[in-house]
Amino acid sequence: MKAVLRLAALSAWSRRLTLGLTLISIVLATTLLLAVERLRVDAQQSFTQSVSGVDLVVGARTGAVQLMLYAVFHSGAASNNIGWKSYQSIAGHPAVEWAVPLSLGDSHRGFAVLGTSAEYFRHFRHGEGEALRFSAGQAFGSVFEAVIGSEVAARLDYAPGQEIRLSHGFSEAGMSEHGDKPFRIVGILAPTGTPVDRTVHVSLEAISALHLDWVGGAPVPGLAIPPQFVAKFDLQPKEITAALVGLKQRSDVFRMQRFINDYRGEPLLAVLPGVALDELWQAIGMVERTLLAISALVVLVGLSGLTATLLAGLNERRRELAILRALGAGPRDLFLMLTAEGLLVTTLGALLGLALTGFGSSLAAPWLLERFGVVLSTRLPGAGELELLVLVIVTGLLASLVPGWRAWRMSLADGLTPRL
Repeated sequence: MKAVLRLAALSAWSRRLTLGLTLISIVLATTLLLAVERLRVDAQQSFTQSVSGVDLVVGARTGAVQLMLYAVFHSGAASNNIGWKSYQSIAGHPAVEWAVPLSLGDSHRGFAVLGTSAEYFRHFRHGEGEALRFSAGQAFGSVFEAVIGSEVAARLDYAPGQEIRLSHGFSEAGMSEHGDKPFRIVGILAPTGTPVDRTVHVSLEAISALHLDWVGGAPVPGLAIPPQFVAKFDLQPKEITAALVGLKQRSDVFRMQRFINDYRGEPLLAVLPGVALDELWQAIGMVERTLLAISALVVLVGLSGLTATLLAGLNERRRELAILRALGAGPRDLFLMLTAEGLLVTTLGALLGLALTGFGSSLAAPWLLERFGVVLSTRLPGAGELELLVLVIVTGLLASLVPGWRAWRMSLADGLTPRL
């Protein structure tokens, strides 16, 4: 068996140019397959950990997925708001350790504006319980100060000290601008790979100040309250969009969820973020399965090229194989040699693809996080990647059986008899 494997390696080396091109295609196809799998796993983990350390997300009664979409991902619109008194009642419950209010509805050049309190920067967690960090500046301290996410700063080329103006609604065009009340950027958050990167953060009082001279979603004609006068008004919000709640003991989560869902003051909904995010991921899981299927097809194409190369080479190697037969090699040996040759190329290509995936991940991770907010981990291959690697090698083995079977059937006379 050792002699057969050595012979297969020498035979492959003698045709290194032809097989080298096939090897490159297998390396690239394997890299694509493993990269998609790594992106899929890391994207799912990043997605389901967009918010961590939060026991309950509270909003007006609606679907759990819809609540997570607008409360965590700032996408869509709430069916209704929560009264400020209801929020205070929940925040003051004996089981609640902290509560963070969220107010949505405005935007800045396509990015969502989130009204919240300073507690947001202390209690919000993402990933494996990581706290928010500032890459520049600090949290807002007055009404017309703003903290922006890393993607907002990168795309719009903003820096602390610049002034920005917010718009009413989420659309980039066709919405009224709060042009008379500019905000000054006082902080930029470090990249998180979550919707925080694409958000402009202001205080709840700022949201109230913006709409002092607005009624029914439109500015009041002839009425304009300058920024320097807003402090004379009561800026405590009358309602908010949603709230993040942290409990003193995790064991109280279901009891607190029932208390909120049965709240008599108004119809409310409390959801466990982990469960709701898993449900939301399942709803969009077809995209990841499609990408994985496309990558698998690319691998099959690469392995088909290997089979075609070995089969095409058989016509040129008939005399070589016949000489091996004359020297004592049996059909079984020829079968094993051709199969081992294909398996050797496939295994080498799969391992090189694995190494290229790891190397590419370490290089691309910072760039993907900064430009696209995708957290790509630089880690050892996961169980899913190893399963795909074994699957590639097994598929390569099966593809190599075809030229091996053809070599089995070749007779000694086929290679030694001159062809006229």
